This record gives sequence, C-alpha cells and structure tokens, in this order.
Amino acid sequence: MKNALPALNASLLAAIGGALLAGAITPAAAQEKYPSRPIEFIVPWGPGGGADQLARKLAPGLETALGVSLPVINAPGATGQTGLTKMLAQPNDGYSISVFIADTLAVQIGKKPKWKLDDIVPAAIMIRQPSAFFVAEGSPMKTWKDVEAEARKRPLKVGVTGFGSADDLTVIYLNGKGLKFQSVPMPKPAERYTAILGGHADILYEQLGDVKSFLESKKMRPVVIFAESRFPAYGDVPTGTEVGQTIIINQFRSIVLRSGTAAARVKAVSDALAKVAATEDYKSWLKAQYAETSSFIPASGAVTFMKKELDIMRKYAPKK
Repeated sequence: MKNALPALNASLLAAIGGALLAGAITPAAAQEKYPSRPIEFIVPWGPGGGADQLARKLAPGLETALGVSLPVINAPGATGQTGLTKMLAQPNDGYSISVFIADTLAVQIGKKPKWKLDDIVPAAIMIRQPSAFFVAEGSPMKTWKDVEAEARKRPLKVGVTGFGSADDLTVIYLNGKGLKFQSVPMPKPAERYTAILGGHADILYEQLGDVKSFLESKKMRPVVIFAESRFPAYGDVPTGTEVGQTIIINQFRSIVLRSGTAAARVKAVSDALAKVAATEDYKSWLKAQYAETSSFIPASGAVTFMKKELDIMRKYAPKK
C-alpha cells in the first residue's frame, strides 16, 4: 500500500502524456473559442442614418456566420469619435467592433486628433457611395446654378455630420472658391435630414442612398453630385466637376476592431463579413442604397484603401 500512491501518480502522468501525444489535450483546447459570447456592435452615429442602417443590415448575417448575437449600440457625437473611443476603451479581444466611416477618418487631418489610424484594424470596407448637396423640394433654389448664385450673396447653412468631417472639408473647399457656406454639425441623422425640410438649414450634405425615402417621396432633391460621372438614377443632376467644383470625397463605411486584436479573430470577423457581402440580399441592398456594386474590400486591402482616401482628403484640406 505504501508504494500505491507513487505508482498511481506514475500511471496518471503516463496517461496524460499519452493523451498529449495523441492530441487529446492541446494548447488550443485550453484557449477560448472565438466568439463564445455576444459581440458589441457600436454605431458612432444616431439611429436612422447610413452607418446605423449598415450595422442593422449586417448584424443578422454576422450572427448566423459567427454563431453569437451582435447587439447594435448607438453612441453618436464628435464626428464619430465618441463611439470610436468607446470601442477603443474595450479590451482588444474582438468582442467590441465598430462602424467606421470616411467622416471620422477625415478628423485625422485636424490638429491633435484623439486617436491614430494605427489604433484600429479594419475587418472590411462594406459600402462606398457618392455624396451630394440636397435642397428641400420647396426651396426657391432649384438647381446648382441657383445655389451658387445665392451663396455669393449670403452664407448658406449646410447640415453636416460634424466639424472636421468629409462634409466639412467640402464646405471649406467651396468657400475657398468664393462661395459662402456655413457648416452646421448635426451628428443625429434625423436631425440633419429634417433641418432642410423645416428651414433650419439651406442644404444637406449626404449620400443618395441614405435619404432615398425622402427623394422618392419628393421631399428633397439633389442639386449637385460629387462624382466622376452622372449618376444614372439622377441623370439630370450635374456632377461637381461639370460645374467647376472638382472635389470628390466619396463616403465609405467599414467595420473595425481595436488594434492588437489577434489576427485570427480579425480574420473571423472579416470572413463573416465576406459571407454577408457575397449574398444576393446584400448585393440588392447595395443597389438600393445607390452604392458601388464592388464596395466590399476585405481586411487585406482595407488599410491601403483608407490611407489612399486620407491622402485625397488632405489634398482638399485647408493649408496650414
């Protein structure tokens, strides 16, 4: 009996060693399966806008692909930086992701931004759309020519997402061309959209797809589209280039995680997004949003894309 315990220990050790050799117990088995719990899906803008629409479109497909729920949380403010900061404050474990758009990227051009591009890692670019200037249907300004004439007389209020955004850069650029525009920041999409309908702003800077319901109900209309060529659905609306305003900062919306997240977890999110982007339902949604059909860019090309977009924004930014 005295030697039974050592013999038992030896047998146990031998069994464990055999199991390890057989692959029954591996380091991977000791690691947490990802994902194994809900992933927080942050939208740094208010409900109803393009970023919110994207998150709520993606969430069901991601839940199916990843096998966990993705509660959507709106955290608007500071040109998208409030929600982004919320995501960056979480552990870099892949359980908090965020919508990240061109307007927030543009903040990098300003003085002492609160975050760096290296602080985030994109999982994918999900949608790319042209931007435009819109007026209310009842506005006395019917065309871009009318807007330009009025903007030489008095400052026109333009509803934008926030100071330092791509919207704001466009306003600054046009002011440099001798026109008088004043950016009015409105982070909540509903507030921004209704501002021109209620006469609290003269113009709205937005993407065609985001205000499609207002366009179809004849409540507002575009007067100029900032794109390389005329948009088929609104072929009578001139491009900025045609009217002598060559600025083109297309909107994009992506999904990002905090930098330092394990590459395998970033890949898991990126692969899930790719599955959603490949569905006919999502392709139809892009078309309905007046977006580029080839909008999707996987994680492998997303950083390069963002850096190119930032270079374009710097081109139009005011010289310091």
